Amino acid sequence: MTAPAHSPTQVVAIRFQPLGKLYHFHAGPVADLQTGDYVLVTTKRGREMGEVVSFVPRAERPEGGWKAVERRANAQDLVMRRLWQGRELEAMIECRAQAAELGLEGVKIAKAEYSYDGTRLTFLYGHDGEDKIDLKDLREAMQRIYRNPRIEMRQLGPRDVAKIIGGMGACGLEVRCCSMFLTEFSPISIKMAKAQGISLNPQEITGMCGRLRCCLVYEYDQYVQARKELPKVKKRVVTPMGPGKVVDVLPLRQAVIVHLEEEDRRVEFLKHEIQPFDELKALQDKADGPCDRHESGGCNCGKGRDEPAA
Repeated sequence: MTAPAHSPTQVVAIRFQPLGKLYHFHAGPVADLQTGDYVLVTTKRGREMGEVVSFVPRAERPEGGWKAVERRANAQDLVMRRLWQGRELEAMIECRAQAAELGLEGVKIAKAEYSYDGTRLTFLYGHDGEDKIDLKDLREAMQRIYRNPRIEMRQLGPRDVAKIIGGMGACGLEVRCCSMFLTEFSPISIKMAKAQGISLNPQEITGMCGRLRCCLVYEYDQYVQARKELPKVKKRVVTPMGPGKVVDVLPLRQAVIVHLEEEDRRVEFLKHEIQPFDELKALQDKADGPCDRHESGGCNCGKGRDEPAA
C-alpha cells in the first residue's frame, strides 16, 4: 500500500550515507515526498543527494530555519550517482599510493566519496598523531590526477575511521557495532565500565578503533538504576541466615553476595531477602527505648512505666 502524501510544510530527516547521521530539511516545493525517496539538497559542502528516512512532526526549529529540499532526484541523477560510486574504490587506492610516495606516515585514507554528479571528490582520512598534519601536497597531487572534480580532504576521528573500514569487532562479532547499526557515537567514559563491574584492563574495554568500546553505554543506565536499589559493597545487612557484609553486587539480577560472619562463607541473596543492618538496628533501638511522647503526656502505650510486679 502506498504511503500517504505529506504536506509541503513537513520537516523530513535525510541521510546521505548508509548509517549516517540524520539531517533535517524543509520539504519545500515537493508536496508528495515519501520515505525512501531520494532528493537533492544544498548543504555547506555543496549540492548533495540524500534519502528521506522519516518525517519529523515536532522538530526543533534551528536558528534561521531549515533549508528546503530542492527537488526529487530523477532517474538520470540516480544513474550518475551509481556511476560515480563505482569509481570511488579506484580513487581511494590511488590516494593511498600517493600518500605513501609523499611519505605521509600515520595517514590512513579510509574512503573516497564522489558527489552524486561527480563535481566533488572527497577523501576521508584518519591520522594517528596528535599534531595537525598538512595534506596540501597530497591534495594537489590528486587534483593533477583527477582534473575535473574539486578535491577535498576531510579528517575523521578514529571511531569514524573504524566505522568506515569495518571488520570484526574486539568482542568477536563478525561486524562491528558501528558498521552494523550505530548512526551516531555516544560519549563513553571509564565510569561506565566501573558501574558495570567490568575489568579496567585496556584489552577488555578498548575497541578496534583504540577508543573505549561503544557497547559500554548500552546497559549503563540499567546498571545505574539497579545499583540505586541495592546496598553498596562493604555495607552490613541482615539476611535470613544471619548478619553479614556485602562483598559483591549483581545489579541486573537484583542480588548481592554477602559474607556471613558466623558461618564464614559467601551466599547470594535477592534484594527482597535482605535488610540494611543500620536501619534495622535503629528500629530495634527505638522499639526497646522509652516512648518519645511519654513525658509530655497523651501516651497510652505503657512504655517508661514501671512494670507490674510478678
